[in-house]
Amino acid sequence: MISTLKRDKWFLVKVIVFVTIAIPIGITTYELIILGKDTVVFLEDYPEAVSIMIMLYYATLLAFGIIWVIIQLKSLLKLKNEKTKNELLHLQSQVNPHFFFNMLNNLYGLVDVDAKKAKQLILKLSELMRYSIYEGEKKTVPLEEEVSYLKNYIELHRMRYHKDIDIRCDIKIEENNYQIVPLLFIILLENAFKHGVENLKEKAYVYMSLTAKNENISFEIENNFDATELPKTSGLGIQNLTRRLELAYPKKHNLTFTDDGSIYKAKLELQL
Repeated sequence: MISTLKRDKWFLVKVIVFVTIAIPIGITTYELIILGKDTVVFLEDYPEAVSIMIMLYYATLLAFGIIWVIIQLKSLLKLKNEKTKNELLHLQSQVNPHFFFNMLNNLYGLVDVDAKKAKQLILKLSELMRYSIYEGEKKTVPLEEEVSYLKNYIELHRMRYHKDIDIRCDIKIEENNYQIVPLLFIILLENAFKHGVENLKEKAYVYMSLTAKNENISFEIENNFDATELPKTSGLGIQNLTRRLELAYPKKHNLTFTDDGSIYKAKLELQL
């Protein structure tokens, strides 16, 4: 049935193309050869009804052509949007395994050392997994929920480390209706612990601040680190974040990093 419709459609297109080309060629041939004219003026001296029919045919053809082009452009735009959406969801889904893989490795080493603490960590980790799985797949989430997720992540690290860490959070949200793409800030926060706290034996710190005001969000992370333990190349997390920002906030974001050899700062600004 479908193949028959395709054949009929293709046949109709061929007929239209043939008629469209045949009309001017036929008129030109008739004028030059049959009537012996030296020049041809299209539809000159033809019956008015014939002229109107031919002009209506080409006007209709032009109208359908314009409509077809518009439909094709809309289809291309929709396809592009779907491709962007699918890529964004794919990148978003990559955040979770990266983070939970690291946490499960830490838990594996803690089970035999402190089973009670390991159980507490598993419960806290399950809360983070619930958010990542159910909220992380949404297009946007309330900013307050994202902040709660970050605080739970910090609390998880407070529980798992045996050393003192200076952790400070400064959150200032002036309104309660901000919606953002989920799991943007976690990569920067995770890096502060992974490349900073993880490799420092003492005096490790992480300062996090978030300000939301006038449809603008500013998120900053500062941490100290051991320069001898830093990776030589940036990880997939930052590449992932950069691409997600390009897709979700084109020309409405600014991501910067500063490094003075012992202190690392990351700043992400979003315009909603």
